[in-house]
Amino acid sequence: MTARGIRNNNPGNIDYNPRNDWVGQLGLEEGVAKPRFARFDSPENGIRALGKLLINYRSKDGMPGVGGKGIDTVLETINRWAPSNENDTQAYARAVATRIGVDPTTMIDIKSLATLRGMVAGIIAHENGSNPYSAAVIDEGVRRALA
Repeated sequence: MTARGIRNNNPGNIDYNPRNDWVGQLGLEEGVAKPRFARFDSPENGIRALGKLLINYRSKDGMPGVGGKGIDTVLETINRWAPSNENDTQAYARAVATRIGVDPTTMIDIKSLATLRGMVAGIIAHENGSNPYSAAVIDEGVRRALA
């Protein structure tokens, strides 16, 4: 069976919130017992929303003693994205950091194309068990997020 995030064109498993007027958002997921996540019209727009959220996290309060001011490390980003009450945040952050070639507590520039792309690809793989998208689909979603 296809992973929920892939079925919803929401490979980051972004919670549905009617106040978020994401480009291409279709509403709450359908066909599950306990709907929670947003649905998008295309994987590119789901990836765009994922990238936009990661960029927006930069201005939020980070973890005391980690990185600089705000959320500026993989650990802080994943801690915000996938809180420890639902995930093994440390393992998740290590997996994503490894993918982009940094330590989880190293400061990153989330607006760097390579960094954002690596973060997005790592989150997609972790959230869905694999990454079914072509490089072109991910590149387009990340391009839209940075636009």
